[in-house]
Amino acid sequence: MPRTTAPVPADRKDGASAPADGLSHGLKQRHLSMIALGGVIGAGLFVGSGAGIAAAGPSIVVAYALSGLLVMLVMRMLGEMSAANPASGSFSVHAERAFGSWAGFTAGWAFWFLLCVAVGLEGIGAAKIMTGWFPGTPEWAWVALFMLVFCGTNLAAVKNFGEFEFWFAALKVGAIVLFLGIGVLAIVGALPGSDAPGTTNLTGDGGFFPHGSEGLIVGLLASVFAYGGLETVTIAAAESEHPVQGVAKAVRTAMWRIALFYIGSMAVIVTLVPWDDKAVVEKGPYVATLDHLGIPAAGQIMNVVVLIALLSAMNANIYGASRMAGSLVARGQGPKALGRLHGGVPRTAVLVSSVFGFACVLLSYWRPNDIFIWLLNTIGAIILVVWFFIAASQLVLRRRTEREEPEKLVVKMWAFPVLTWVALAGMAAIFFLMAREEGTRVQLYWTGGLTVLLAAIGFVRQKAAAGRAS
Repeated sequence: MPRTTAPVPADRKDGASAPADGLSHGLKQRHLSMIALGGVIGAGLFVGSGAGIAAAGPSIVVAYALSGLLVMLVMRMLGEMSAANPASGSFSVHAERAFGSWAGFTAGWAFWFLLCVAVGLEGIGAAKIMTGWFPGTPEWAWVALFMLVFCGTNLAAVKNFGEFEFWFAALKVGAIVLFLGIGVLAIVGALPGSDAPGTTNLTGDGGFFPHGSEGLIVGLLASVFAYGGLETVTIAAAESEHPVQGVAKAVRTAMWRIALFYIGSMAVIVTLVPWDDKAVVEKGPYVATLDHLGIPAAGQIMNVVVLIALLSAMNANIYGASRMAGSLVARGQGPKALGRLHGGVPRTAVLVSSVFGFACVLLSYWRPNDIFIWLLNTIGAIILVVWFFIAASQLVLRRRTEREEPEKLVVKMWAFPVLTWVALAGMAAIFFLMAREEGTRVQLYWTGGLTVLLAAIGFVRQKAAAGRAS
């Protein structure tokens, strides 16, 4: 009987070492670089961080720093494996190589489910902004329009996806750099019409930890899920001109990107604006900060930026979902129709992923209090499950690669295996914290149920395949 954990070099079952089976290589290095740079900037940062600030106060900076350190470790581990074996299935392929097809099946389809639901949620968020600008227009019509645009983009050559993401990312990076620049000028008192705030907002009104450790924990949980989207660059790398170099560069710049965009932003916001200002939650922390500084039309400026972030996420998630589905099918872990390529693009997977996302939107109108809530709870902790698979796979594959193909270790995890175990411990701690918080406990249970179901199906399929082979 063949060994069930035998290496799966890429998205192919024939053992070939090509990074992707039949996919085009239309992404240029500039596309990949900007996807890596802008992929870290999502709507969760611009809007969702407000709830974290309200819970943790100024200590949200510590929360984002702690979760940022965990994400840096995860990206380093994923980068090590992706540079050694580029594949459009990314961590799903690595999990299969490490533990067998059941692991790749579980990680891959869980991530596909997450991305499809996220596409719907991002569409709803973008539609709400549009209906604010065009009152009386139906939200579902805007979502349908966005779906058609990005489904069409992804049905065409991959370079179209790359171009959209290049300009989306450029606009997001430009906006956040401008925000940070204005914020720093205000902090030092160099912004016309504003005085330096000093440490008043950091130490006053309850101090740096106004809600103690409980507030910090809530802020930590909120910050963890704001980092979603970093994985896309390792999926896209398989369709780039130079996948190994692209992944290596993206991973090596991850640390300063996270520190600058996330931790830097939080530091600027809580220094300039009182953490308990209701506008931080109601308007979003970035709008609240710009309003506080008297920047004209701050709300509309940030609405444009948030819209761009949401549309960028829709585009990237349709792409990521289609490539993950195509990779799974190429490895015999899904309906063959999803893996059919046309012009180097898995068009059926693009269509199915888009339709699934739009179905989630319709459910938000038809069944908002039961099925839609169930979908939201089910995807609540999937990103943590994916990170767990990444860390566990790297623990196995690093030793195997050092023994069999050491020349492939272009990117290396720091202080292996100590920091890998530290990352796993950090994830276990977050699972524990989710279980003790009433607001996140139900998400943990539903995500756990989906993961166990997928693992059981994958294990049965693996056993059946092994039986046929013997």
